[in-house]
Amino acid sequence: MPWANEELGRQFAEIADLLKLSGADRFRVRAYERARDAVNAARVDLGELDSDELSALEGIGGSTARKIVEFRLMGEIPMLTELRREVPSGLIALVQVPGLGPKTARQLHDQLAIDSLDALRTALDAGRVRDLPGLGVKTEENLRAGLARLDATATRRTPLADVIGVAEELLIRTRALPDVSEAALAGSVRRVRDTIGDLDLLVATQAPADVLRRIASDQLVRDVVALGDTKLTVLTLRDLQVDVRAVDPAAWGAALIYFTGSKAHNVRVRELALRRGATLSEYGLFARDGDALLAGGDEAGVYAHLGLTMIPPTLREDRGEVAAAAAGTLPDVVTTLRGDLHGHSDWSGDGRASIEEMAAAAAAAGLEYWAVTDHAEALAINGLTAEQFAQRRAVLAGLAEHVDVTLLDGAELNIGVDGELDYDDEVLARFDFCVASVHSALGRDAASQTARIITAMQHPSVHAIGHLTGRKLGLRPGFEVHFDEILEAALRTGTALEVNASPRRLDLSDDHVRRAVDAGVTLTISSDAHQPSELDNLRFGIATAQRGWARAADVLNCRDLDGLRDFVERKRAGTRSS
Repeated sequence: MPWANEELGRQFAEIADLLKLSGADRFRVRAYERARDAVNAARVDLGELDSDELSALEGIGGSTARKIVEFRLMGEIPMLTELRREVPSGLIALVQVPGLGPKTARQLHDQLAIDSLDALRTALDAGRVRDLPGLGVKTEENLRAGLARLDATATRRTPLADVIGVAEELLIRTRALPDVSEAALAGSVRRVRDTIGDLDLLVATQAPADVLRRIASDQLVRDVVALGDTKLTVLTLRDLQVDVRAVDPAAWGAALIYFTGSKAHNVRVRELALRRGATLSEYGLFARDGDALLAGGDEAGVYAHLGLTMIPPTLREDRGEVAAAAAGTLPDVVTTLRGDLHGHSDWSGDGRASIEEMAAAAAAAGLEYWAVTDHAEALAINGLTAEQFAQRRAVLAGLAEHVDVTLLDGAELNIGVDGELDYDDEVLARFDFCVASVHSALGRDAASQTARIITAMQHPSVHAIGHLTGRKLGLRPGFEVHFDEILEAALRTGTALEVNASPRRLDLSDDHVRRAVDAGVTLTISSDAHQPSELDNLRFGIATAQRGWARAADVLNCRDLDGLRDFVERKRAGTRSS
């Protein structure tokens, strides 16, 4: 089947499924199921036909033909893009469970607020599903079996935090080798996913065999799985599989595109190349009617030859970026920060450096301001009393003229089980900036967690919510919240949501960031650093925000100090909700 037909069949099928989830009438759903069937049955390449030729085909009417033309021009049917925006992403995840159809997914979502696979597991464990009309114990058993099957087919992935160190060290060593002109991490690490499968390392060289043999003998390598003339597979000392590809420098850009993008992104870009009379592979972009190399040496040149603006690596996930790049509407994603609004010193029990040392690191990182948000007293092991914060405030004042960054008097407050905070209003009003986080009772249900967070957000001295779900990748899952309610409260109260940049957290996730951006909620990107080296984690927070299509305008700490202070004053001037 031609690729265009296969992709169109998938998109029409997804439209039909999303219409079911949105509650559309069955006749409208059936129309798109028929379009799916007609596309799958077509014996010609639908991507090569104009509207009149398409309408003449059996089973394809005018409406379907128009959508096929839209797909050819934009890479995706606009109706599908709109439906994805309208239908809660949690519903889409639910229908991936074998045996769980759109009707039941809608019932679970509407009546039990189940908006994720984890929420479904929680509801099943609590016995809440069996009480819904038309369901029962048998349905519970089937859903458990479906989840088990889904888990069994899931790809084993490793948290970014567990691999980034060895990955970057191997990259440094590779770049230092003779005959290496370029080297880069590729795959999901370059896209900065929160978890990865295998590591991809790309090397540009005209002596591939020699370079690969040197990498294979590096002390970071525990075992050589396979060694060829242009490809090497090894296991590192941490049992991380690394696939090393050696390419000609003339094909460097094309190879970077090929080995960086998700499979779906690459398929979409290759199909675009075919529609423009070319073929794209890791060896370059070539004219389809000959051997002429059109582009290949750099990524931007390859994308430009395809009529696309440069797509940042973090966006290459087939989430609409190709269509946006073709239309010139790809967001100018955030790349730098002016400050950091969540960090700790040794005044906190878990801080491992003085304020002076942390301030020096912040200045060295090019930051204009740094909020010293040591823990508040409800975190008994690490927290400061109001009196200790007063003492620290005096220290900050004394340091102001001796450091090259503006220090903000901040605190990381603890959100109690009912949304209460550590101090009274008078104490809280003295801080320049407060981030409030959940550190206790992580096992409560989504409704309770959502309520406590929203209660905290209503306080005029809570300027941002830190690491919203409390997840620690590879260690514990995040707790569930009703995220749409959180977004609504953030807008209503003027509270920012944090993208915690620790590679162990990356919380908000990229999906949460995208939803927050779409909702117009202000974000912060914060290091949550407890020692100077952890300020470098800001790059992972920036990348996660990019993956959610966040621009500088969406991020509070891309503003200058006056802009930050204006945000804080606006929050303080609001009326505290009852």
